[in-house]
Amino acid sequence: MKKLNRIGLVLVAMLSLTTMVKAQETAKPKADASPEAQAKADADVAKKAAEYVAALNLTDADKAARVKDVVTTHLKAVRDWNNAHNADMVPAGINPLSGKPLSEMDRQIIVNSSIPRSVHENLMAGLRKDLAEEQVEVILDKYTIGKVAFTLNGYKSIVPDLTPTEEAAILANLKLAREQAVDFKNIKQVSAIFEIYKTKNEQYLNEHGRNWHQLYGDYTKAIIAKKAADKAAKDKAAAKQ
Repeated sequence: MKKLNRIGLVLVAMLSLTTMVKAQETAKPKADASPEAQAKADADVAKKAAEYVAALNLTDADKAARVKDVVTTHLKAVRDWNNAHNADMVPAGINPLSGKPLSEMDRQIIVNSSIPRSVHENLMAGLRKDLAEEQVEVILDKYTIGKVAFTLNGYKSIVPDLTPTEEAAILANLKLAREQAVDFKNIKQVSAIFEIYKTKNEQYLNEHGRNWHQLYGDYTKAIIAKKAADKAAKDKAAAKQ
């Protein structure tokens, strides 16, 4: 059986705690936001949704409004779930893979991953009702600040001779990460979800004849060497002046 990545295994292992999590929801209740604070939070969500939809350059105002409503509803649902469910609702146990204590981020990811599946399904169905798949991807990229392209370019830099087959497998995992990550509130949580799939990609490369540890080490050494060379050249030019 293949080893699951750090957070992925935790999610599976802690799935049985859903009932316990719900039972603890009132353990540390958060104070309700004031009407003014709630209005500001809702305005911020609406602004973010408008920015996402603006990236599509839709000419149909009705369609744009419907897509904005779908995104706004989803952003609010994720925000409200995150705000109502904190890491303390998950017992401070251990990571069953490493034996180390669960971090606060691990526990927050676990509790946030228990958000009703319908929240995600409603988002995707709502987007696909009005948008082509390429346009749906644009919205998902806005949620995750373009992490798919950024991370894929990182792999291309580390593995310059990446094959089309390898690239396709890596891209497929990154797209899975992106769709899962949209149900988490902030960029730290989004990054934690991407780490799950980055580990899968590294395992994939190792299982298909690559040595990820060596590739990454060589890449890091090259970056350090380039910085040193650039600094030496700059210092030499400054000395001549």
